[in-house]
Order: sequence, then structure tokens, then C-alpha cells
Amino acid sequence: MAGPLSGLRIIELVGLGPGPFCCMMLADHGAEVISVHRPGAVPDARDPLMRSRKFFEADLKSPADREKILHLVKTADGLVEGFRPGVLERLELGPETLHQANPKLVIGRMTGWGQTGPLAKVAGHDINYIALGGALHAFGRAGEKPTPPINMVGDFGGGGMLLAFAMCAALLNAAKTGKGEIIDCAMTEGSALLMSMIWGFRATAGWRDERGVNMLDTGAHFYDTYETADGRHVAIGSIEPQFYRLLLEQTGLTDDPDFTEQYNPEKWPLLKEKLAAKIREKSLADWCEIMEGTDVCFAPVLSMDGAKAHPHNVERNVFFNLDGVDQPAPAPRYAVNPTDPPRKPAPFEE
Repeated sequence: MAGPLSGLRIIELVGLGPGPFCCMMLADHGAEVISVHRPGAVPDARDPLMRSRKFFEADLKSPADREKILHLVKTADGLVEGFRPGVLERLELGPETLHQANPKLVIGRMTGWGQTGPLAKVAGHDINYIALGGALHAFGRAGEKPTPPINMVGDFGGGGMLLAFAMCAALLNAAKTGKGEIIDCAMTEGSALLMSMIWGFRATAGWRDERGVNMLDTGAHFYDTYETADGRHVAIGSIEPQFYRLLLEQTGLTDDPDFTEQYNPEKWPLLKEKLAAKIREKSLADWCEIMEGTDVCFAPVLSMDGAKAHPHNVERNVFFNLDGVDQPAPAPRYAVNPTDPPRKPAPFEE
């Protein structure tokens, strides 16, 4: 595979969610990823998270198969695993054993709670990790219960993507020093890290530790979604005064004196009602014709199929089809070392 990570070999002990996403990113950007799966449990080749892989079957409880994995490790730059803490050690494939085989190996360990701590060895999922990390509390409307943003924040943002970053950082260091690394990537900590700007707002801009009352959490009328006449929705993000003025112009609200107090939280509920009533007067297509392509900071709220068909996304090839499966294309993009298109997974052959 072409791309900036071309020439790197990563061993993936196949798991669910964040580990495969991390390895998909590494493969998307040029790394050779060999995915080790249990006998008879070949991952679904239609799953975008498994694209561009080479599959290798092995029983981690078999001494002979463990030797095969250690043989692969000797030729690898990194290894990614997502078992509960202690499982890899019990399989006699812990970091000490792996580093005996390859001292330069970067070992990425993906868990929810981390390798240590009171919760380290108990089960959990994205919703639990982002709850403990302080992120879930922030998602939802005023007076309503927290709303999980599917599993974007823990599994993928604070998990797989953060581990992909850490793998690249550690691989750079290993290339310079000849020393491997052990990465303890916990989704709880990753989701907390994604809240860094909000912690900053709390210290510097009066962010309230309540749902739905702040500028970016649907509290403000100028940063929210609104229903259109045909039951669809638009997203408005007119934060800056010049964009806000344009919003009022495009919606015919410039002469309403209530809208002059843009940043007055006490006015936000009333202004939200008025703006919602105005947006409901026209269809989504009407509002797109009026606002799309302007500096209102506007976008239609699109379904997965709608996003795939939008002209901007079509022109930039944001989505593509691999063997009948629609999916997002690799991102970001490179001018000097462009990546190859993703390919369907195939058996590993030495």
C-alpha cells in the first residue's frame, strides 16, 4: 500500500470496534496490517473496519500457533490488541515475551478503563467509558437525560483514533532509538481528553456544568438544529457576529429587536422559539437554496445516504463503494505521498 506509513508492518489481534478502527487507519495510510483471528472466525470482509487487511488464522491457546505469531512479531513494527488486562500475559504473549522476540516492537493496548485501576478488569462499553470520563454528562438538551452520541466518542474518537496517533508517535521514536513501547490506551481517558476545550471554557468563559444551557450544547439559538416545513432538519452554527447578522438577514429577522442580544443566555429560549418558527416556514430544499454556500454557517442535516449523494461530498470523493459496500474514504489526504484506494481483505502469505 502506498502512503506515508508504507513499509510498516502491524500485527492486529482482532477484536471489536476501536482496535479494528485504529488498524483500519494505519492500513488506510499505507501500513501492512496482518489481522490474526481465531480459527473459523474470519472477520466479515464487508466491514469497512477490516478493509486493506491480510488475515492470518491462529489459536492463541496453541503453543504451535503462538510460535507462529512470535515469528511474525520478529518481522513487525507494531502490534495492536484489545483484550482485558492480563489476558495477553496469560496467553504467554505479554509485552515481555513480545519484546524478547523484537525489542523495537510498539505494542498498542486498547481497553476501556486502562491497564490498571479499580475498574481495569471489569466489562464495559463506550457508554460506560464516556460516562466516567465526564463527556456523556454534556450530551443532551436542557432538562433531559444524557444522550449517547452513538459510540463515536469512546470507541472511535477517544479510543481507536487516539491509539492510532499513539502508535505513530511511538513508531517514530522506535525508529530513532531502537526501543519499543507499550501503549496503555484507555477509552475513559481518551473521551476525557476530547473534552479539553470544554474544560478550558469552564475555566475561562463561564461554561456551566449543565446540559443544554451553553453555547455549543444546544443552549444557544444560533447553534442548534431546526425542523423545516417538510419534517427535515437544518444545522445552524452562526457563532461570530458577522455570521449571525447574515443569519438574521437570510431568515428575515433583522428587524426583530430581540435578536440584538445574541449572547444573552436569558434571551436564548425566546430567540430559539422565534427562529424555530421561521425555519418551519420553508422546506429543506428552500433553505439550502437560500443559505447553502453562504457564510451563515449552515448545512442540511443529512442521512447516511443523503451525505453520500451531496454534491460537495461527491466532488471530493468522501465516500466510495468497495465490493458493493458504501463506506467513508480514507482521510485526511496527502499531496506528496497519496494513499492507494482501500482494498478488500485477503489471506496473508509470507
